[in-house]
Formats: sequence, C-alpha cells, structure tokens
Amino acid sequence: MAKKDKKSKVAEKKVRVAQKQEKKASQKEKKSKTKSRDDDSDAEDVDLDAVLAEYAKQQEQFLKVTESPCDPPSPRGSSTLIASPSNDNELLLFGGEYFNGALASFYNDLFIYNINRDEWRKVTSPNSPLPRSGHAWCRGGNAGGVYLFGGEFSSPKQGTFYHYNDFWRLEPSTREWTRIESKGKGPPARSGHRMVYFKNYILLFGGFQDTSQQTKYLADVWIYDCQAFTWHSPVLPPASQKPDARSSFSFLPHESGAVMYGGYSRVKASAAAGKQTKGGGQASRTVLKPVVHQDTWFLRITQPPAEAPANALPTVRWERRKKAANLPNPARAGATMTHHKGRGIQFGGVHDVEESEEGIDSEFFNTLYAWNIERNRYFQLTLRRPRGPPKKQQQQGAERGRRGRGKADEEELLRNLAALESKGSIAAAADGEVSEPAAEVEDLPAKPEKTTTFEMPHPRFNAQLAMQDDVLYIFGGTFEKGDREYTFDEMWAIDLGKLDGVKEIYRRELEDWQGSDDEEEGDSDDEGSDAEDDEEGSETASTTATSVSAAPVPASTPAEPIPPSSEDATADTEEAATSSSALSDGLPHPRPFESLRDFYTRTSIQWQDVVIEELKYKYGGEQKSVKEIRKSAFDRAEEKWWDCREEIRALEDEQEEAGIGEVVSIADRGSDAAGGGAGRRR
Repeated sequence: MAKKDKKSKVAEKKVRVAQKQEKKASQKEKKSKTKSRDDDSDAEDVDLDAVLAEYAKQQEQFLKVTESPCDPPSPRGSSTLIASPSNDNELLLFGGEYFNGALASFYNDLFIYNINRDEWRKVTSPNSPLPRSGHAWCRGGNAGGVYLFGGEFSSPKQGTFYHYNDFWRLEPSTREWTRIESKGKGPPARSGHRMVYFKNYILLFGGFQDTSQQTKYLADVWIYDCQAFTWHSPVLPPASQKPDARSSFSFLPHESGAVMYGGYSRVKASAAAGKQTKGGGQASRTVLKPVVHQDTWFLRITQPPAEAPANALPTVRWERRKKAANLPNPARAGATMTHHKGRGIQFGGVHDVEESEEGIDSEFFNTLYAWNIERNRYFQLTLRRPRGPPKKQQQQGAERGRRGRGKADEEELLRNLAALESKGSIAAAADGEVSEPAAEVEDLPAKPEKTTTFEMPHPRFNAQLAMQDDVLYIFGGTFEKGDREYTFDEMWAIDLGKLDGVKEIYRRELEDWQGSDDEEEGDSDDEGSDAEDDEEGSETASTTATSVSAAPVPASTPAEPIPPSSEDATADTEEAATSSSALSDGLPHPRPFESLRDFYTRTSIQWQDVVIEELKYKYGGEQKSVKEIRKSAFDRAEEKWWDCREEIRALEDEQEEAGIGEVVSIADRGSDAAGGGAGRRR
C-alpha cells in the first residue's frame, strides 16, 4: 500500500510538470519553481508586490545598459531562446526558473551567445522585464526587434502566484528594452502562451492563468499592430471552428498567417469515487484529466483592402487541417518546436503511460522531427556518420562532369553565395561589389575543437530551441526520475543540412537534488522494486524513451525510429500522393548527395526560367531586372532543396546501403558517357 501511495504521488507530480507550465488547482499540488529572498524562504503568504518592487528598485541602480563576458547561463527551465534578427552570429536567452527540490529561482537575465567567438555575454539594464518564466517572445517581422509578453512569478513555496500582462520590445543591436504602453485594452495576464509575427503584426494565442483555486486555460486570439501600437481581439466568424483552450503548443509563422500544432490542457471528467450510492450504483467524482493535443490548425489572416480606412483591422479565421501524417508516436507533451525554412523542427517530449493500478510511469524522448508545414507531414531526422571518400573512379568521373558545366553559372553562384554570407545583395555581387566579411570573423582567435557525438542529447522535455544559419541549438530541458527533477545545464548544436553529429557547445554536470530525506529514501525503495520490474519487462522496453524508473541520467542516449501506429500508417497512405509531389511537380529537384551549391549550379538557368514564367502569367508581366531574377531563382532553388531534403536523404541512405557513395548524371559525364551500355550491364 505504501508503494501504491508513492506511485500515485509520482503520477500527480508528473502531470503537474509535464509542460513546466502547469500548476495544480490547490496549494498542496503547487510544488513548481519560485524566486524569493532568503529571509522569505519559509513563508507561504509572501507579498509578491513588495518582492517585485524590491527587484525593480535594485534594477534602477544600473545607470545604463552594460554588457560583459560571462560563463554560460546557470541551469534554468521555461526560459526563451531566439536567434537575433539583427545579427546572424548571435543567440538571445532571457529569463527562466530553476527548482532544486526545496526552493526555486526566477531570472530576468539577458544573455547573448556569440556563435563565431563561442562567447557568452551578460547584459544588465536599468529598464528590463522583471524575473519570470513561461513568457513568450518572437521576432517583430517587418517592425524588427523582439517582442515579449506575459509570464509568471510566485512565492517561494508557491502559495501565491503572479501572472504578468506587460508587453516589451527588445532592440537586439543596442540591447535596450522598451516597455510598450499600448492604446486601449490588451491581452489578460497569462503564461504558457505562444506568439509569432505576421508582416506588421504580432499574433498571440492561448496560455493559462493560475489562481489559488483553479487553473484556467485560454483560447483567445490577440493581434498587435506594430504601426498603430494597439492590441485588438478579432471577432471570429459565427459558427466557425476554433481550437480548444491549451498551453505549451507549437505556433509557427506562415506567409498567410500562422500554423498551430499540439499543446497541453486539463479538462473536467468523471471518475469512480470508490463508493456506492444508496441505490446500489457507483458514485462518481469530477477530476481534471490531462490532455495532450495532436490537432493542427491554420490561422488565416486577411489584411484590409487598399481602399479600406487607415484604422481597418485584418480579419481572422481558424481552419482545421487534416491529421498530420507520420505523427510522432506516442503522443507527447513538452516537445518543443522551432521554425526553419518552411518546416517545424521538433525535439524531445514526455509521455505518461498508466502501466498498472500502482501508478503512472513516464517515457522521455530525444527524437528529432521535421514537420513539413505545407504537406502536413512529419519526418524523423537521424544523425549520420560522415561518409568515407568516394572511389577514385567516381571522383574522376564527377570532376570531369563538373568541368563540362558552364563556367559562367559557377562564377555567378560563387558571387551570389559570397553576397549572402557577407550580408551584401546579389545585385551588388553581380557587379563585383561584394563587401568583405566583418573583421570580427577574420581576426577570431583559434577556438578549441568542440566535442562531437553521434548520439542525440539525453531524453528531456521543454528544451529551448533556436535556429541560426541552418544550425539547430538545443538549450537546457528537464528530466525526472521519481520525485527528482533534473534541469540540464548544457547546450548542443546540430547542422540540419548535414546531420553529421551533435556538437557540444557547453555541458556541466547536474547539481544535486535538494529534496527531503523522505523523498530520497522513497526513491531508493522504488528503484529497487522498479529494477525487478525492468528485468521482467526488458524485452518490451523502448530504446527511444527513458523511464522515470531508469538508471541515473547518462550523458546521452541513442535515438532509434519509433514504429508508427496503425492510425498513423493509414494517414501515411492518405498523404502518399502529397508527400511524393515534391519530387514529381515538374520543377528541378536535388539529386542524392548533391549540396545546395551544386544543385543551384546545375539548375540555375531552369529556375530563372521558372521565375520569368511566373512573372509573365501569375503577376501580369511584372518586370524585374536580371539581378532580381537571379536572386529569386536562388531563393526558389533553396526552398526546393530544403522541401525535398527528407525524401532525398532517404534515397541517399538506400544507395549507401547498396554501396553507392555518389550519383553522377550521365548527362554530366561528358565523354565518359560513351560505352555507358556496357557499364550498366556490369
């Protein structure tokens, strides 16, 4: 019976922390994280207004914005990480919270990570948001900058909570924060929400509000006009569908609005109370049931017509999409996602499974997925060890084939790539006016080689993700074992173009848990019992997930594919035509083992023809210069290369298994094509 009680406690704890945003309805269940003064550490009814006022007073002691080198950030969860919109060499990290088993801390630090220098810098400011976690921020789109809204703060023992409804703008180039006092009414206070940009607008949806009595999930949409400096809550069309209330979902930008997937909430449900009524029936009680959402929605934004008044508002409509094909199986909470080249990149997550009446066990994941937004299909991304050098004959044949290509196209490509890398324009590159790279990059001191592994980072949920220059950065995240909660103190980088390993940016050992002795003793008992259970069920254990009853946290755990369910297999069949259309739409498409550079060199003339035809028929004969056409052709080629990346990678894997290391077109082989019939018979 003692073990059953212990397991029930673990189950409740798991539900609460599954999204790192969830707080229980009663004070007893609220055992998350908080920030407090040492002299308030034992108080349950802290005056949060006084605590926050003290923080604001301390912040005023900084007379100006300062920036100084520092060590990597201390471990934290529910922070925000984003690639700087004004510098393609920087990542920005703000806020978060940390729980050590006894107390928790909230932060309002702004950290800057310089990628080329592998250097962290800390920014202090007399005017910045107060400590918080569970906030949301996003790029400002056409308006520039980074916008932040909301978040939460609480007393040390989580007896009282405070949700923010303040709105801020960060200018990344100067590191200056500005609090935005918008005209009219703005969104209510919340945390666990998400924001994206669309043209001159900031879109906000969902989240939750936590009081001492209940947790309320939200389903409202708010739009901020960056030109008129106003918030407004659009009126949805009558009788139209809309998503259920939720928090901690994925919200990605789209050229026509935004796309939303998944999320977490708790809904009321009836459960047996274990007692019989006078009539002999079974009594029931109302409980809050956790729900991991797997639906996909498109938020379509229609801007006012040109002849509309200056203060006209855009119209908003939710459109439910079909179930995504090849969804990660099983469903998981805390799987975070970031946007990259028309795709969503998802990592990690946790899945709670009720194995027996003794309680709920949890699986943690470290799998990496790409979600093709347009085709609504998931592809699992796996790491690939570097290929060995191709055979000498293949190298010679490929070299002769390349020599047969037009030199003009090759020189044009080099100019275009040089312009993009140096932040110049392709138009300037065509005239030979490519600016030199910044001296900062040229004069960099030699950096120690980073450790690279071919295993994915340890399974976790709520890791922070950011994309910069086709490289995915994974910061922090949380893992649980029994009542212990581990916040990872590390950051990793994965090149999505190569998937040639995981680079360790930094990694520090996890600090000891500061929970009570009772918890530690209980964990020891459970570990012994669970070890026996693991031996009995080892044949069915999944290698892609880690249970809370598993061994202590290792440095990394290998990831392997998860077989799809029958429902997912059906979805795969339904989406087969759509998924293959990327390779059969009549447009040039990449070949196996072909880099983006080689792809554009080979197909640049074709892409320029595509752009010219579109201008002629789709845009009514709109005129563009040769330089603009070349720039559009490169953009279209890059978009196609990434759109086909997963399918081409699958072909590469098949050909590598067959012993083929490189594919050379017969048309590119020039004189080598003679006698090709005999070669094909061998």
